[in-house]
Amino acid sequence: MIDSRLLIYHLIPSFIGEVGLVRKEGGSLQRVLLPRNGVSLRESIEESFPGAVPDAEDGDAVCMQMKAFLAGSKIQFSLDDLDFAGIGGFARRVLTADHAIPRGRVMTYGGLAERLGVPGGGRAVGNVMARNPFPLIIPCHRVVGSDGRLNGFGGGLPMKRALLAMEGVAFDGRDRVLPVHII
Repeated sequence: MIDSRLLIYHLIPSFIGEVGLVRKEGGSLQRVLLPRNGVSLRESIEESFPGAVPDAEDGDAVCMQMKAFLAGSKIQFSLDDLDFAGIGGFARRVLTADHAIPRGRVMTYGGLAERLGVPGGGRAVGNVMARNPFPLIIPCHRVVGSDGRLNGFGGGLPMKRALLAMEGVAFDGRDRVLPVHII
């Protein structure tokens, strides 16, 4: 059976730029989109999700939580609100483990792989993070290189740093996360 529910999107202005949420009407979140320089988020959503329409209201509970998160509030998002269709196996395990990294802390790609029982799997974890359909809710910005450096992030490294700083993560003079924040 084909799900014919309408796709709705909401654009949330924030200190990092507009963040887009795409969800099924009355249903789960399909995607979180981060701002990119020179790219209209509205056009990107309408191209990636043909037929999606802007949310006529202030948004659902997830939207309200995202607004609060982007305003600096301590929010713990639920995985229950996300549509994980097509995401299984290792990728789902990585995303679930990443979701458990607490605010104000980070984990290395290799450390996350080891936690999942895949020593030496840091690159594989990084590949999953690069395709994370729910950034911020599944906080891939909380995963860093083995030396504490900020590596890879769909919104760019300045955005990753700004998000971590908002969460209370401190950096040394070389822009590496201080060891006290790494779990």
